[in-house]
Amino acid sequence: MATGKKPDKKPSPKTGKKAPGIWSGLYGTVEVRRIQPYQALKTYICPGCHQEIPAGMGHNVAVPLDAPDLRRHWHYACWDGEVKTHG
Repeated sequence: MATGKKPDKKPSPKTGKKAPGIWSGLYGTVEVRRIQPYQALKTYICPGCHQEIPAGMGHNVAVPLDAPDLRRHWHYACWDGEVKTHG
């Protein structure tokens, strides 16, 4: 049964450091754009909480510069939590 927790990345046996993820450097620098409510014309699913970001709600868009097709739309608070956890 799923607990809703994200699995922790295991430290590398050689360096003791966590392997980079999509949002912490695996695909290069991540550009974060702040989308204002008037710019939010579509509904998205936030990868942080798996809930809807409705049209008209301000949010962030995170775009890995080396893989822009992996861009994702995040609630402000979910992105802040991701940065604190993995950034």
